[in-house]
Amino acid sequence: MEYKASEKTIKIMSALTSLQEVKQGLEFLKSDHDNTVKDQLEMVVIKAPTFLEQERAKYYSERLKDLGLEDVHIDEHCNVIGLRKGSGKGPAILIEAHLDTVFPLEVEINPVIKDGRIHAPGICDDTRGLAALLSVIRSLNETGIKHSGDIYFAGMAAEEGIGGLGGMRSFFSGSLGKKIDASISIDGGGSDKITFNATGIKTIEFNFYGIGGHAYGAFAKVANPLHAAGRAAAKIACLKVPPEPKTTYAISNFHAGNDAGIHAIPESATIKINFRSNSSLELEKLEKAIFKCIEEACKEETEFWGMDTITYDHNYLVDIPAGEQDINRSIVQAAYLSMEHLGIKPIFTKDGCTNANIPISLRLPAICIGRGGNEGGVHTTKEWFEIEGAYRCPQEVFLIALSLSGIEGKTGSVLE
Repeated sequence: MEYKASEKTIKIMSALTSLQEVKQGLEFLKSDHDNTVKDQLEMVVIKAPTFLEQERAKYYSERLKDLGLEDVHIDEHCNVIGLRKGSGKGPAILIEAHLDTVFPLEVEINPVIKDGRIHAPGICDDTRGLAALLSVIRSLNETGIKHSGDIYFAGMAAEEGIGGLGGMRSFFSGSLGKKIDASISIDGGGSDKITFNATGIKTIEFNFYGIGGHAYGAFAKVANPLHAAGRAAAKIACLKVPPEPKTTYAISNFHAGNDAGIHAIPESATIKINFRSNSSLELEKLEKAIFKCIEEACKEETEFWGMDTITYDHNYLVDIPAGEQDINRSIVQAAYLSMEHLGIKPIFTKDGCTNANIPISLRLPAICIGRGGNEGGVHTTKEWFEIEGAYRCPQEVFLIALSLSGIEGKTGSVLE
C-alpha cells in the first residue's frame, strides 16, 4: 500500500534524524549489539513463567538502577518500572517488553550459539525485548540527549497465556499509568512490522450441571449435562463470523465424567471456548451469540426430558480487549518513517494481541514493533534467535521514542 505521513511528522522526523547526537545514538546502538546479546544470554537463564517472574524482575530492576534510571521499583503486580526524566515539557512515554515466558520451571535452559543463532527456550519471547530496552537506555546515556518528555522503561509481568496482559492492564489502571501519553511495546519477530490494532481475546469456561445417575437406571429420568454441552458445542460450531474484521472461535476443551464412571450420566460437564476479533464490536456480538447458544442448549436438554433442569455457570479465563486505531495516527507515522530511515520497508499489521492492546483499547497512541532479528520455534523448547542485524530494534525504538517525546530546544513531539 502507498503510505504518506503528514507534513508535520515528516518535518519533525527530518529534523530529528539530522541531529548529530541522534546519528551518534544510532551508531552507538549498532556498536552496542554484542552487549545486548550478552544481556539476552544472561536473562534467558533466569526462569520466569507467568506469575513466577519475581527472580527476573529483581534482576531487571537492578539493571535499570545501574543504568541510572530514577524511581526504579517492582510494583505489586511484579512489573519493573524505571524513569528517565525529561525536562517536563513533553509527553510521557512508556517503552516496555514483558518479563514472563511460557515455559514452566522444570524446563532446562542452556543457551547454545550455533551458526549465528542462539538456541534456548524463551530467547526471543520476550527476553530479547527486555535486552533491547537496556540498549536504548545506554544510547540515551551515551549521547546525553535531553528529551522533553519523561520516558518510563518497564518489564511487564503476566503477559502470556492465562496472564492475559495482566501486568500491562494493572499498570494502566494505576496512577502511574494515567500519566502516560503514548506507549511502545516490543514483541514479535523481525524489524519491519508495525502492529497498530489490537486483536481482542476471550476464553470462557462454561460448566453445565445436572443430577447425574446410572446410565441405564436413570435414563429418561434425568437430563444429561454432557448432552447439553454437546448441544451447545454443535450450535457454536454453526455460528457465522465475518472474514473482515477477522473474527474466530474454537472450542478448545471438552470435559465430563471419568473412566471409573464410564457407565454413569455425569453430574457436570465443561467446555472452554476461545474467540478473537480485530473489532471490539464483533467480539461483543460473538460473545452474546455464544451465550445464547449455551442458554438454548440448556433449555433444550431440559425440555427434551422434562424431568429436571440443566443449569450452567461460567468463568472468564482470559479477557483481553480489542481496539482499533487509525493507521494515520502520528505514532504509526513516526514508526513508519523511523523504519524507512533505517532502510527497512515497513509492514502494517492489524492482527496482533500484545501488551499494546491495553493502551490502544484506552484510545492512547500505541504500537508494537518486533524484536529485530529473525527467529523461530517461539513458544517451543526449540526456540531460536538470529543474532545478525538485531540492533535494528533498539534503533527503531530510539527514534520513535524521541519523536514522541521531543528533544529539548531542538525538536517537538509528533503527537497530536
